[in-house]
Amino acid sequence: MCSNTKERATRLHEPGRVCREFLYLRSKVPTREVPAFTHQALQPNTVVKPPPKIDIFKRKPVKETVFKIYFNRGDIPCVMSGRSSKQDPTKERPVKWHCVPEDLDYCYYLPIFVDGLADMDSDTRLLAINGAMDLIMRSPKKVLPVLPKLILPLKRAFQTRDKKIIISALQVIQLMVRLGPCVGQALVPFYRSLLAVCNLYKNINVNLGEGIDPDRSCRIGDVIEDTLKLLEYCGGPNAFINIKYMVPTYESSVFPKCEAPEPREA
Repeated sequence: MCSNTKERATRLHEPGRVCREFLYLRSKVPTREVPAFTHQALQPNTVVKPPPKIDIFKRKPVKETVFKIYFNRGDIPCVMSGRSSKQDPTKERPVKWHCVPEDLDYCYYLPIFVDGLADMDSDTRLLAINGAMDLIMRSPKKVLPVLPKLILPLKRAFQTRDKKIIISALQVIQLMVRLGPCVGQALVPFYRSLLAVCNLYKNINVNLGEGIDPDRSCRIGDVIEDTLKLLEYCGGPNAFINIKYMVPTYESSVFPKCEAPEPREA
């Protein structure tokens, strides 16, 4: 359409059909998607791009772990003592050590084994899980001095968003809290680094109806619930308030709810 009013007044009147066709063609002008908060958003025939969708449950695999590097060059002092069968390739197998595990430097080897929990290779991850649990079971008193070095590998395992990896990391935490003296209380300052993922997967359970599934170790929601109960039981008086801060839907299983005070006699 002409922007000059004098020219518009002097030209011949266009039929309504031509005007409708012009408006229709004008509405079909292709638009460009431009990023938000830019000068391009002020240009004609532009549409602002919507914000990208974030999948919080999307798997984030780790390219290569420290345990994998050490395993490939032969610096891991243990191997699996058997081969997995084709029917059950994930079946737990015993670990064969090339030295006495109690004589190893836990400050050096235990964080490496825990770092292997985030490995995407099932065989390598199985060796790391069994090796870490075996080290904890053989000498639980050596876990407490190494605890600050285990937080970053555990956090890396949680950030993979892989349910199997998260379950294995939670099982390692349960074993450390059960066997290691004072490990539960020492873990309280690190709840903000470890329990963020628990808030996402806590309510993911399978509704079995009237059925009962005795194997709770395969359901991530039940494993998280058992881990939080154990942390509260072994974490001391400050454990519940810190767990509640990171997982608001968690309810205490150790201390009963506050009861109404009894009325005083006059």
